[in-house]
Amino acid sequence: MSESLNFLDPSVLSGLNNLELRARVVVEGFLSGLHKSPKRGFSVEFNDYRHYQRGDDLRHVDWKLYGRTDKLFIKQYEDETNVRATIVLDTSASMAFGSESGSKLTYGVTLASALAYFVTRQRDAVGLVTFDDRVLEFLPPQSRQPHLMRILRTLSAVTPGAATDATKPLGDLAATLNKRSMVIFISDLLDDEERVISTLRNLRAMGNDVIVLHLLDNAELHFPFNESSEFIDMETSESYLANPNAIRAAYLDNLNAFLSDCKKKCQRSDIDYCLLNTSEPLDSALSTYMARRAKGG
Repeated sequence: MSESLNFLDPSVLSGLNNLELRARVVVEGFLSGLHKSPKRGFSVEFNDYRHYQRGDDLRHVDWKLYGRTDKLFIKQYEDETNVRATIVLDTSASMAFGSESGSKLTYGVTLASALAYFVTRQRDAVGLVTFDDRVLEFLPPQSRQPHLMRILRTLSAVTPGAATDATKPLGDLAATLNKRSMVIFISDLLDDEERVISTLRNLRAMGNDVIVLHLLDNAELHFPFNESSEFIDMETSESYLANPNAIRAAYLDNLNAFLSDCKKKCQRSDIDYCLLNTSEPLDSALSTYMARRAKGG
C-alpha cells in the first residue's frame, strides 16, 4: 500500500486533530466531484467566465481565451453558482460504535467535513444539520470561507447523542428549503428506515437532489465474532447474550435483506444511495461513488 493510502486509512486519518486538515487530505485524495452529476454543475449550459483560482479544474479553462489574453479564465455555467447543499449528519448513540478504525461518528464527521470543504472550494453554498432524535445544530447554507470554519468547528464538537429519529429533523429541514437544494444524508439508518426513506422521498418530490451515504462498521457488515458475547443496544441499553456461530447466518441474511431494501426504496424514489464501510479509506470510497454518479449509475 502506498504512503498516501496509508495516510488516508481511517485509523490514521481519525488521529489528525485538525478537522480542516483531515477534510483537505480526503478532498485532495479524489478528483471527481458533486458537480459531475448530470443534474448539477458543468453539465448545464455555458453562461459566463470567471478568473481561475487555485484548485479549479483545469479542464474548464478556456485555453483560446488564455492565448488571446495571457490570463486564465474558467467557463462558468448556468447552474454552477446555484447549488445549495445541506449535509445532514446522524449523531445518535448508535453512531458511536466502532470495531477497527474508529467509530461511525468519527468517519461521518470526517466525511461531512470533506464534503463541506469540497463544496465550498467549488464556490457553492453548504449548510449543516446534526441530529439524534431532534435537531442539535442547524447552519443554513452559505458559500464563504468563514462559514466553512463554523461548520468545521461545529463538527469538531460533535458527541454521540440519544436515540435516532431522523423524520422530524428532515421534516424541519424541508420547511426551510425555499429553492431546489442538494441534501446529503449521512447515517447508519438504524432507525425506522421506512419512515426515514419516506421523508427523504418527500424531499426528492420537492425537486431536491437527495443523496444517502449509509455508514456501517466492518463488524456490522461481516459479523466476525466467534466467542459467546453480550450484545448491547447502544440506544436502548437492552442486552442479548448469544453464541455468534449460532446466529451468524440469520444475522447476515437479515442484514442483506435490510441493505437491499434500503437501496431499492431509494432507487425507486430517484434517491442516490451509497453504502460505505467505515474501514475503507474515504477518498477511495467517494471516488468510486462519484464516478458512478457522474455516469448516472
